[in-house]
Amino acid sequence: MSEPSLRAKELDAADGLAPLRSRFVLDPGTVYLDGNSLGALPAHVPDRVADVVRRQWGELRIRSWEESGWWAAPERIGDRIAPLVGAAPGQIVVGDSTSVNVFKALVAAVRMAGEHRDELLVDATTFPTDGYLAESAARLTGRTLRAVTPQEVPAALGRRTAAVLLNHVDYRTGRLHDLPGLTAASHAAGALAVWDLCHSAGALPVGLDEHGVDLAVGCTYKYLNGGPGAPAYLYVRRALQPRFDSPLPGWNSHAEPFGMAPSYTPAPGAARGRVGTPDILSMLALEAALEVWDGVSLAAVRAKSLALTDFFLECVTAYTEPGRLTSVTPGPHGQRGSQVALRCADAADVMKRLIARGVVGDHRAPDVLRFGFTPLYVSFADVERAARVLGEVVADRDGPAGGAATAEPARAG
Repeated sequence: MSEPSLRAKELDAADGLAPLRSRFVLDPGTVYLDGNSLGALPAHVPDRVADVVRRQWGELRIRSWEESGWWAAPERIGDRIAPLVGAAPGQIVVGDSTSVNVFKALVAAVRMAGEHRDELLVDATTFPTDGYLAESAARLTGRTLRAVTPQEVPAALGRRTAAVLLNHVDYRTGRLHDLPGLTAASHAAGALAVWDLCHSAGALPVGLDEHGVDLAVGCTYKYLNGGPGAPAYLYVRRALQPRFDSPLPGWNSHAEPFGMAPSYTPAPGAARGRVGTPDILSMLALEAALEVWDGVSLAAVRAKSLALTDFFLECVTAYTEPGRLTSVTPGPHGQRGSQVALRCADAADVMKRLIARGVVGDHRAPDVLRFGFTPLYVSFADVERAARVLGEVVADRDGPAGGAATAEPARAG
């Protein structure tokens, strides 16, 4: 047995989160390292969804809005997510997509900042949709949009800055950005901080309340395992809720939604973030999925995440020769999320061959292999197998010999 295999056995034996694997539907023949795109299915969710369809919808029908708690689901499920992102209850509403919530948060932030602040900053390395929406929000509100890297934000902030939209973890490289520091810098300049948590919630502590984040958004189908197309969430800091002016006011966010008044009066609290009728089927699937977090320590999740990514890089080095692969994920723990991104010239073909051999990650154009490590169900044996198969795949390719993952500064692309 190879040294990495022995090491994997030792690490799995000491893993306090290992029992959580039984809470998920997992294929023993597959190493699933794409939970940063779509989390695995929690084992109890199918029966819960069947109950929603057959009993709540099929038998109770419209009575379920009250008797099954459908109407209150956006805030109730928001309160389930709150401790996973470091928020007190009453500040998160679930619904709509991440994109829609980014738009709501940005426009509301600009409106709260005031007319004299006419510039909006956006992460230049952001997920493309965030950039598209920031551009639209700037047009709608008559602001100027400026794209800067997170490292450039402190120097770019000024009297003109209304709001800053940043990603907590870079979706390509897995770089973890300085949420506490950049939030504080934004506040020092009088601007509001809006954070996209899609690649951090459920993988590491966030601390929204602790660090004074103004608004935040995130999806629930990655590390939160809510299912394909599961609704996203919107966080509005409690102190800002009375001033939160949504650009998408709907009947669901009205103070008297069934009053059908011709004029709009916003509801108090997090409900201001609602728009239209909640997507109940996917929302209640998410609520069931969140039960896998009962009793789970985020500190333990973060510790295992770092151990998994460290071990993966060690195994890649052990199974390949220098020069073929380059890690674009930062080495320091304080700068790393829960994924490893490797630059590989023929990344698309390599990933296809990996998937064919039962190692599922994904590819981001033009040359990045992404591997997401979900601490709730990924084992150290999974990690060793994935690295071993990766080494075999790249060694089989024509051209340069296989290579170790050598660190370099993270960058997009």
